[in-house]
Amino acid sequence: MKYDAILIISFGGPEKMEDVYPFIDHVLKGKNVPEERKKEVAHHYELFDGVSPINRQNRQLIKALKIELKAHNINLPVYWGNRNWHPFLTDTMKAMIDNSVTNAISFVTSAFSGYSSCRQYLEDIEQSRVSVGPNAPAVDKIRLFYNHPGFIESNADHIKTVFSRLTDVRKDSIWIIFTAHSIPNTMAENSNYEKQLHDSCKLTSSALQHPHWSLAYQSRSGSPQTPWLGPDICDHLMEVKEKNFTNVIIAPIGFVSDHMEVIFDLDTEAADFCAEHGIRMERSMTASTHPKFVSMVRELISERLCDDQNPRYLGTMGSAPDHCSKNCCVMK
Repeated sequence: MKYDAILIISFGGPEKMEDVYPFIDHVLKGKNVPEERKKEVAHHYELFDGVSPINRQNRQLIKALKIELKAHNINLPVYWGNRNWHPFLTDTMKAMIDNSVTNAISFVTSAFSGYSSCRQYLEDIEQSRVSVGPNAPAVDKIRLFYNHPGFIESNADHIKTVFSRLTDVRKDSIWIIFTAHSIPNTMAENSNYEKQLHDSCKLTSSALQHPHWSLAYQSRSGSPQTPWLGPDICDHLMEVKEKNFTNVIIAPIGFVSDHMEVIFDLDTEAADFCAEHGIRMERSMTASTHPKFVSMVRELISERLCDDQNPRYLGTMGSAPDHCSKNCCVMK
C-alpha cells in the first residue's frame, strides 16, 4: 500500500488547571468512578499546576522524528492525535481529510500488547474514522516494539546515565526496579502484557550486564477487591531493602514518555517513601526522545513503507506481527 502520511497517536494530557477535570471526565467516560477518586487524581495534577509532561514530550518526539525522517529521505507529513486530550484524534483526522490524506502509517506511543495499551488505540482509530465520515483516511498501526533494539538500548543508556551519577557506591550494590502500569489480573491473563514486560526487563538488564533487577507495578486504581498485577512499587521497595540493597534505580520501562503516573507515583510518592525508609533512589528517564528511540520509530515506519520481511528484534519471542491480528493484543 502507498502511504501519504504518518500519524503519531498518544494518550494525551492536560496542560493547565482548567483542563484537568474535563480531561479526567474524558478518560473515565462511561466508567462508574466515585467523585472522591476523581478529586484524588485531580490533586495529583494540581501539584504540577495542572500540567502533564506527556504532550510536551510528544512535541519533542515529533520534532526529532521529522529531522530523522528527512535525513533518511522519508518525505511524509507527520500528524499527531491523542485519545484523551487536544489535539484529539478525531480533529487530527479532519485535518488529514482537508489535506487529502488517504493512507497513514500510525505509530502509537505504547510498546506492549493488551487492551489499554494496544486494542483500545485500534478501537479509537476506528471510532474516529467513523466520526469523520466516508473520506476518513485508512490508518495502519505499526508493530509493537517492546523487544526492538532501539527501545532496549534507549532504556539501557538512560540507566547507564544514572549509574554514572552513583560513582560513590559499588555497581553491584545497586538494584534496578523496572516499573509498568498495573492492570487487573483478568486483563493480564488475556494478553501477553506481563510476558512482554518481563522480556523487555530481561533484555535491558542483559544489555547492562547487571543481574540485580526486578519488575514492579504502579498506578493501581479501581476496587481494592479486584486483583491487579503486583507487587506494588512501594511494597517492593521494602522487599529490596530487606535484601540489603539500599541503592535503587527505578526505570519506568512500561512508559514511552513521562506521564503523570511517572512524575507523581515515582518522582513524588515513591521518592518520599524512599526518603522515609532510608533508601537512596534515582529514577531513570523514559525512552522519550533518546536518539536510538527516535531512530527506532523511523525504522518501524521504513519497515512498513518497504514491506521489510526482516524486522529487527532481540531475545527469543520474535518480532510482533506487522498487522494486529484478532488475537494479537487481546486473546479473548
